[in-house]
Amino acid sequence: MLKIDVHTHILPRDIPKWKDSFGYGGFIGLDHYKPCCAKMVRDDGTQFRDVEENCWEAEKRIEECDESGVDIQVLSTVPVMFNYWAKPNDGAETARFLNDHIAEIVTKFPKRFVGLGTVPMQDTKLAVTELKRCKDIGLAGVQIGTNVNQLNLGEPQFFDIFAACQELGMAIFVHPWDMAGEKDMQKYWLPWLVGMPAEVSRAICSLIFSGVLERLPDLRICFAHGGGSFPSTIGRIEHGFDVRPDLCAVDNPHSPRKYLSRMYFDALVHDGATLDYLIDLVGANQIAMGSDYPFPLGELEPGKLIENSGYDDETKAKLLHLSALSWLCLNRNDLTS
Repeated sequence: MLKIDVHTHILPRDIPKWKDSFGYGGFIGLDHYKPCCAKMVRDDGTQFRDVEENCWEAEKRIEECDESGVDIQVLSTVPVMFNYWAKPNDGAETARFLNDHIAEIVTKFPKRFVGLGTVPMQDTKLAVTELKRCKDIGLAGVQIGTNVNQLNLGEPQFFDIFAACQELGMAIFVHPWDMAGEKDMQKYWLPWLVGMPAEVSRAICSLIFSGVLERLPDLRICFAHGGGSFPSTIGRIEHGFDVRPDLCAVDNPHSPRKYLSRMYFDALVHDGATLDYLIDLVGANQIAMGSDYPFPLGELEPGKLIENSGYDDETKAKLLHLSALSWLCLNRNDLTS
């Protein structure tokens, strides 16, 4: 059965020293300190993460995909590369560099990879310009963060970006980053374990309550990590909307539950019962396999949770590829013929 992994991250092997170009720091580069390994390092010397060659070598990714039975990966940058904090023109330049790299990989291996770009969300005009360019160079959509410099995605200045995605038919993948309260919970890896699920729910609620999803009914938007804590707290969110409309319904009068049918989620929930619940809540046709490859917090054997489940073949097909094709608005024959 065809397997499409909608949640994978990639970097260029060689990243410019943006600090030298822009005159200020904070940007991530790769220190290839030994063969097949590198450190993601900020230009002030702070180490962010160790990565291996599967983070930048397409051929290595294909080899590992073949081992795990993954036919197609959807590529997106590592969220720390969003650079929303940078000066707008500088953020646009880093986005163009990253997007050109992903487009090059997709062009070289069109049957194995689909690409998502990144855009400088800190400047709406520049973001829309880069979004259009992403489409022109063959990318299927864009990945964005759950907030932009702690501004919620429902803020008015971002609406035109979402509207352009709908108009251009570009898919959106929302990935948690820059977690609220991160500095207050550094111990025990809590930003990743607690902050990330909350961030995804924050993004979903913001897009619902602000009316973005109501005004853009054809937006194809997918949320990482199974929607974070949103699915398990939809009852509380809906109850809050019902009892305090003066606080929750000020920009959109419709119940949050209305939008469950308009959102996609990846299946990266790490737990069979949780996946059962998500399927019951939104339907298998809105859930797509995602592994967070090549990082250890992801599913180390992509698709294993789905394949080892007791779901029938029709459900598995939706989870493993049909939902992904629907979200990306792609034809299976275009990728496999």
